[in-house]
Amino acid sequence: MKLYDCSLYYDEDLILNARLNILNKYFDKFIICESKYSHSGRKKKLNFNINNFSEFKDKIIYVVNDKEPDGLIYRLDKEKKIEEPEDYRHNAIKRIASQRNTLMNAVNNVADPNDFIFYSDNDEIPNMENFDQIKDTNDIVIFEQKLFYYKFNLLFDRIYWYGTKAVRKKRLTNFEWLRQVKPKKYNFYRLDTLFKKDKYIQLKIVKNGGWHFTRIISPEEIHKKELDAEHHDEYRASNKNPQTIKDLIERRVIDHDHIVDSKKSKYGSEFKLKVISLDELPEFIKVNWKKYEEFLDLRP
Repeated sequence: MKLYDCSLYYDEDLILNARLNILNKYFDKFIICESKYSHSGRKKKLNFNINNFSEFKDKIIYVVNDKEPDGLIYRLDKEKKIEEPEDYRHNAIKRIASQRNTLMNAVNNVADPNDFIFYSDNDEIPNMENFDQIKDTNDIVIFEQKLFYYKFNLLFDRIYWYGTKAVRKKRLTNFEWLRQVKPKKYNFYRLDTLFKKDKYIQLKIVKNGGWHFTRIISPEEIHKKELDAEHHDEYRASNKNPQTIKDLIERRVIDHDHIVDSKKSKYGSEFKLKVISLDELPEFIKVNWKKYEEFLDLRP
């Protein structure tokens, strides 16, 4: 049985380098997909350079999503496609799903039916220490992860993050399906699990399942990325800029409410971040903390 780590890439070399080093001893191959389009629909250049990760050159399979997906909503103005604000989110979700599902091409070429296929966004890193205990399962596996913002050791302890999910190749429909599986094991009498594609009885949740290191880039890079991300409509409406992001980092807070009703903006309320010990981070980051000092909060 082989293990394949599948993820998306935009331009996050620092977090990808950390990911590869943390996971290298566990995975047979890393499959990485980059798109020629941002989630907001902006056409972009390809940023991935295998020479930046030469140590892992023989283990990386790089694929490109080179076209816009079907089902986008837009209007034509003199043959120019224009998206309306109310359609931004719908179109962003379509683009993300298209990029994720492009990973299937590579998986189908290399993986056997009983191999384990993992999917994470690039900054969601599974803790593989406990996987050996369940590696013989045929269930869907979901990793319960701690959520960090801005710095590797600034923890948002209000929620857990269920980012990394894994399943055997023979059960993998596509990556968007796997991403949408709900992180809850339902009881056998829940009849809706028979026809719902996101609810399952046969499911295992790995506690202490890793780390979601989000926005581990500069304020300027965060601003640029948010303008193209899935929630770019809400971000634009929030009127944030690099200086306001820098202020949030200085005060160790986020202004993003993960629990708010989906019909409301996630921006507005502030929540404190907790500084944690380096001992709670992946061994590679703890040992090489000097390399990541810019993205560690070491203030008293």
